[in-house]
Amino acid sequence: MQIIKGKTDFKIEDSTAVAIGKFDGVHQGHRKLIREILAQKADGLKTAIFTFDPSPAAFFANGSGTQVKELFTKEEKRAEFEKLGIDILVEFPLNSETAATPPEKFISDILVGMMNAKFIAAGNDLSYGDKGKGDFYLLKAMASKYGYETKVIDKVIINGQEVSSTYVREEVGKGNMETVSKLLGSPYKVCGVVEHGKNLGHTLGFPTVNQVPQDSKIMPPYGVYFSKVNIDGVIYNGLTNIGCKPTVTDKGIVGAETFIYDFDNDIYGKYIEVSLLHYHRPEMKFAGLEDLTQQINTDKDAGKNFFTVQG
Repeated sequence: MQIIKGKTDFKIEDSTAVAIGKFDGVHQGHRKLIREILAQKADGLKTAIFTFDPSPAAFFANGSGTQVKELFTKEEKRAEFEKLGIDILVEFPLNSETAATPPEKFISDILVGMMNAKFIAAGNDLSYGDKGKGDFYLLKAMASKYGYETKVIDKVIINGQEVSSTYVREEVGKGNMETVSKLLGSPYKVCGVVEHGKNLGHTLGFPTVNQVPQDSKIMPPYGVYFSKVNIDGVIYNGLTNIGCKPTVTDKGIVGAETFIYDFDNDIYGKYIEVSLLHYHRPEMKFAGLEDLTQQINTDKDAGKNFFTVQG
């Protein structure tokens, strides 16, 4: 997948089928959009995603000093697009100048001029250009003038509710990981390199791998989760603690610490994906390491039962 980033002036030579959006979470609604442009490959079009960097929410919140957290990090988003078969990803710089682009100029100069769009798919809540004045109706009205086809993609409904990043965020916040998996089309992941910890788990007989998620990543409630761990394409069962490990440290650093069943290899520095399948229990502070060890044994047994039932 080609990534065009940090450029406000570029030219894609191939004709493209473009999907526009924020793509926070790459949920089922986004996947429906992406399936629409993938179908255009049959007509010889390259598939392209257009999104802003930073996201509009992050850009417009910048002056408030509030950090906008997202479901997927930039790296996770890129990996998901590549997995889905996207040819070109455009991370278009969003700044005070580009945010003020008149809507028709956005269509003529960026979508048509730079991206060479011949087919454009978007949701009916699309907004673009100066103060978000551009919408799908303008996109459709300009189609014949600029020589592209366009299609509005209806919302996906799950559990009687429109799938949106807001809906996904709410369910992640509740720890409803099964619902999150439905909304995303795949489990919620914590991705990143394995970092050195205190080796306490190894000392206690429960070797673990440690990840420190980016500050911008939305994390579910602190606690223990049954998980799947992808290491070099091989999938293992896991038991993941999300939180600050209050029994052994008072630093308050949020991490993801995973015990991997039937695995004891040294993978420090390796990139892994941890998929959170089920919220088992909240994070707890124990009186000492003996109580902690006893609870981990109980959690391990519960995890074994979970994976046995799951098959």
